[in-house]
Amino acid sequence: MAASMWKNMRNFVSRKNLYRLVFDPQLAIFSMFVLLIAELVVNILVIKKIKYTEIDWTAYMQEVEGVVNGTYDYTRLKGDTGPLVYPAGFVYIYLALYYITSYGHNIRLGQYLFAGLYMLSLIVLFDIYRKTKRVPPYAFIFMCCASYRIHSIYVLRLFNDPVAMFFMYLAVDCFLRDRWGLGCLIYSLGVSIKMNLLLFSPALLMLLMVRLGTLKTIWHLTICAAPQIALAIPFLLENPVGYIVRSFNFGRQFFYVWTVNWRLIPEDIFLNKYFQTALLFSHVAVLILFFMFKWRRLYPDIKFGLWMRESSTALSPNQILLPLFTANLIGMSFSRSLHYQFYVWYFHTLHYLLWSTTQPQIVKLLILGVIELCWNTYPSTMISSSLLHLCHAFMLLTLWFSPDYTPTDKTVKATKIS
Repeated sequence: MAASMWKNMRNFVSRKNLYRLVFDPQLAIFSMFVLLIAELVVNILVIKKIKYTEIDWTAYMQEVEGVVNGTYDYTRLKGDTGPLVYPAGFVYIYLALYYITSYGHNIRLGQYLFAGLYMLSLIVLFDIYRKTKRVPPYAFIFMCCASYRIHSIYVLRLFNDPVAMFFMYLAVDCFLRDRWGLGCLIYSLGVSIKMNLLLFSPALLMLLMVRLGTLKTIWHLTICAAPQIALAIPFLLENPVGYIVRSFNFGRQFFYVWTVNWRLIPEDIFLNKYFQTALLFSHVAVLILFFMFKWRRLYPDIKFGLWMRESSTALSPNQILLPLFTANLIGMSFSRSLHYQFYVWYFHTLHYLLWSTTQPQIVKLLILGVIELCWNTYPSTMISSSLLHLCHAFMLLTLWFSPDYTPTDKTVKATKIS
């Protein structure tokens, strides 16, 4: 009996199986489990060994403290870093943290809460990646333990960006399970924390039309809108214009000193309205190009138009993820400014996007490394900003030629989700 068990174990740890554990996406679950344990240890060590850096936490607490004191006029809510500029969901989340952390004073407890958020986010992300069967197990090492900046954003800075992205990935996981109503609700809750999630919205609208048809898409857009109104009621009743202008201020000006992506141009151009308008038009143009010539190829049996019928089959993971993550990357590429905490907006999607291209493994890892280097360069330089733009452009170009857009590719076939 013992001899038989030993033989089976030896067979399992054979060179072939070890190779598969490292390179076979079908067996990624094993590396995911190991990395979750490693990340738990890493986050605890980061909290204990690296000093917390105050950036926005105190301002967040001051902003929600205004609500505690009975101020519901958004134009009067502010902190040390300026006025409150996030939607109502942010207020409720950080109001809870305000009380849990003893009015914001127990920062160490807040760090552990964000470490828990990081672990939950990884679990959701691993579930998403597990369904794609696309990214090799070894690549998840670069998603987890290798990024100093990401750990810093979560447990050393306590920004609201990771909170919003957690809701985004939870919504994506719902979409993969064909739970579009629940996914839209969770997505809207994420938008109510930070509106960067709107970068995903063009692709999400297309996916709703493809999967659900026109009538049900209208209903699901209503689901998206409802939480925005419900959460904002106290503030809308006090000063509706003030709330809308402050929480969804698309024209807000960014500080040149914090930009990661536009250090290669002078500050006067960075602040120029014509330059910002050109970025917006470029953003829209690239989205349209991908929709017209690439994304529609993912659904060869769908006839696009204003009136569309509900699909009889669920969408495959790659039919959902490729447009969503690409739309977000396009938005990042043409952003008026990227601050250091914005790295979390797309970091966990880069691996999927790169492994959706036909580039050699070493090139994919090189791109990940250069992007990480750019985001870790403080203050940003002309070189780091230029390299970041080159990496974004390279990714968009290689995604344009992704084999997923070939109609005969197996990945474009709709599959039933059990």
